[in-house]
Amino acid sequence: MITTDTRDQFPILAEKAYFNACSYGPMSLAVKAAIEMYIEIRMTEGARWDIYCEKLENVRELVATLLCCPSDDVSVSTSVSESLNALMTAIDFDGDRRKIVVTDFDFPTTSQIMLVQRERGAEVVRAQADATGRKIPISEFERLIDEETQLVVIPLVCYRNGVWLDIEPIVKLAHAKGAKVLLDAYQGLGTRPFDVCQSNVDFLVGGCTKYLIGTSGVGFMYVRNSTSNGLAPTRTGWFAQQDPHAMDIYHHLPHATARRFESGTPNACGLFAAEAGLKLLLDVGMETVADNIKQITALIIEAVDKNGWKLVTPRDKAGAMLAVQSTDAPTLVQKLNEKDIILTERDGNIRIASHFYNNADDVEKLVSALKGESNLLVKV
Repeated sequence: MITTDTRDQFPILAEKAYFNACSYGPMSLAVKAAIEMYIEIRMTEGARWDIYCEKLENVRELVATLLCCPSDDVSVSTSVSESLNALMTAIDFDGDRRKIVVTDFDFPTTSQIMLVQRERGAEVVRAQADATGRKIPISEFERLIDEETQLVVIPLVCYRNGVWLDIEPIVKLAHAKGAKVLLDAYQGLGTRPFDVCQSNVDFLVGGCTKYLIGTSGVGFMYVRNSTSNGLAPTRTGWFAQQDPHAMDIYHHLPHATARRFESGTPNACGLFAAEAGLKLLLDVGMETVADNIKQITALIIEAVDKNGWKLVTPRDKAGAMLAVQSTDAPTLVQKLNEKDIILTERDGNIRIASHFYNNADDVEKLVSALKGESNLLVKV
């Protein structure tokens, strides 16, 4: 378990049991100080573009460290949506490869951006979950991925039920058919070590709102072999240029690295916060983070089983987020919030999302509150 000093970084933990990292991570003192530093610079010095651009590169390096990849293969944006929209302009659907495979586990952003590609000639098909809603059989991908497939879009973790996908066979299947793979890793990154190069995915998107404990307004994208893959986005901006500060209005000279997928002026305040959050996470260490989450998850599952509540997340596919079925999830979330237990709900389930800052006392507080509202939980 983590130390008291680490928990002290998050003032909200003194009063509340925070299990809502899957929606928005809690603010640390380090992030608060970083935002205050940004405000101080803005108030006293104004346009310090040297500092703001330094923060952009610092965040890029930290994301690359988290992903175990070259920093030149990382683009930084204001959101996953911005990154994906830029990426999709670099992919055409005029040839034989018109198919995009999406899944029943997608976050709305990825599915919506893929669906709109139909207007550009894409055929969008969906890998469906089984009758339990907790698994997408590999046979679904075998059925859909073929020589006409351009892109396979999968989440690392389903945001509704906490299921971790086994991405390796999907990636192998896609590559065997000549298709590329886009991984939405927003609900998984920051909870356990992850090597994007070893995963062999072609693209990965994520952001700093959730388990990376920064703030909203900072997203990122990994582009495999960005300097040699030939992808040329047509959605661009001045920070996508080889030299943003050249102020050249007569030429479009995109950066040779993944930076060409960037856009306009970055979210400077968000970059200060993202840098602080990433540093804190990496200082704790991903192995330590994963070990603590594993222990907390085990305690929660033990309590769920002991009380006969219905765990929706399969035990062998569980990570930081666990879904427990409720008879009235919105009401249960509200009642728990009134007892200083912070979490969210989706699809009739409460989502219990732990992180490295949680401890056994948090779990005890959660379980005690759930017992008091047991009429709102489904019994096995």
